[in-house]
Amino acid sequence: MSRKKIKIRHLFVDKKIILTGPESTGKSTLAKQLAQVYNTVWVPEFARTYLKGLNRPYREDDLLKIAQGQRDLESFFSKKTNQYLFCDTSMLVMKIWSEYRFGKCHPWILEQLENEKNAIYILCGTDILWEYDEQRENPKDRNELYAKYLSELKFYQKEFIEVAGSQEVRISQVARFIN
Repeated sequence: MSRKKIKIRHLFVDKKIILTGPESTGKSTLAKQLAQVYNTVWVPEFARTYLKGLNRPYREDDLLKIAQGQRDLESFFSKKTNQYLFCDTSMLVMKIWSEYRFGKCHPWILEQLENEKNAIYILCGTDILWEYDEQRENPKDRNELYAKYLSELKFYQKEFIEVAGSQEVRISQVARFIN
């Protein structure tokens, strides 16, 4: 009996799955859980580490550094993943937050967003209660921001799904969408 060699794909991402939406909508929790379900890795938010080490309020130029750090993290984790790479944030978040907070967005961030290929977005609903965190700053405008995310996803013609409900319901919604 001859043995067939089976080539296993490593270090290749078929789909980047980006969790997006206003703050405190369950993105991190969902990214971690989905990575477990699909036996892969997830990319955390670079902003959390960056801001934690900052000994001053962040400024507009910090958002570009955060965006570049996020892109580097994605590149690093893409080498450790299988079929899917779950990302806790994206250039869309950087664009929306930059425009919301500073009224403009750096061209590099916009270019990265426009060139994002082979990605699907999971827009997390605001039905999860906002929880305080020293890095969160906007508990009141979540529905307004959600509408902005929805509008931008449509404008950039991104493939996406909206999810809401418990974590179990959200996981089921995502699984049906990506499978």
